[in-house]
Amino acid sequence: MSWQLKVMRVVLRQIARRSLGRQPDSIAARRWFERGAWLNARGRPHLNFTPDTFGTIPALWTTPADPGAPCIVYLHGGGYVMGNPRTHAALGRFLARKTGMPCLLPDYRLAPEHPFPAAFDDAVALWEGVIARGHDPSQIALGGDSAGGGLALALLGHLCAHDLPRPGCVFTFSPFTDLTYSGASIQDNATSEILLPPERLEQLRSRVLAGADPADPRISPLFGQFPGAPPVLIQVARTEILRDDSRRMAAHLRSYEVEVSLREWGNLPHVWQFFHGWLPEARTALTDAASFIRRQILPPPSADS
Repeated sequence: MSWQLKVMRVVLRQIARRSLGRQPDSIAARRWFERGAWLNARGRPHLNFTPDTFGTIPALWTTPADPGAPCIVYLHGGGYVMGNPRTHAALGRFLARKTGMPCLLPDYRLAPEHPFPAAFDDAVALWEGVIARGHDPSQIALGGDSAGGGLALALLGHLCAHDLPRPGCVFTFSPFTDLTYSGASIQDNATSEILLPPERLEQLRSRVLAGADPADPRISPLFGQFPGAPPVLIQVARTEILRDDSRRMAAHLRSYEVEVSLREWGNLPHVWQFFHGWLPEARTALTDAASFIRRQILPPPSADS
């Protein structure tokens, strides 16, 4: 464990987790998240990104992407109620630099103003828009963290169930895959969880679903279908409350004979990759994810190169 992680564990548990648990509504939580992202990134890297629009969905590119070029589509986390391309710009930029591929970060709609299935509908529309631009699906790496990771897997399930063009690979960081909250780690890891306040989960589900079925695979991909899915990478911390969302998701994907790399890390915060500017463990994890993406998307160098 790095000394940076030792310090951050105290800061996140004693300050960030308590503060997140006190946010009175989604508007306040978004402001809180934006401030934290600005401090984490030590600036506003999104100011150098390229804006784009896919139908009605705004998005940011780390760098302009040529039509048809390999790229990353990254769906940000934030429990479906907060987060945006700006909060995850630094993470997207890191992945783009490590893979040599431009990264697209869409600004999908959030609850409670736009409850389920708004985020899912936007993800499907975005995917169709990216394909319409001429990008080869097999040359796209689809990823996301937390709720964004769950959304990426929900989109993958939709594509597989309807035999539509799939991405070349999917990568997720601590994905939120089960809004029925049936994973044992939600209770077992309630005290070891460093960042997420478990006591707010019921309120979050109410805001996001607005009475919809929490087992719907468009919001809980753990209950989806994945025939013919591409390779999937899942990174998760063993001590977080969503650990079993990852373990059970990996087992479910393997039941469809999907090639899954489930990589469990030690006593780390939920989506520790977000803190790559501070934590060496985060940089190691993102470098590992970038290597996975390159292996699946980019062809190996020829003997003449």
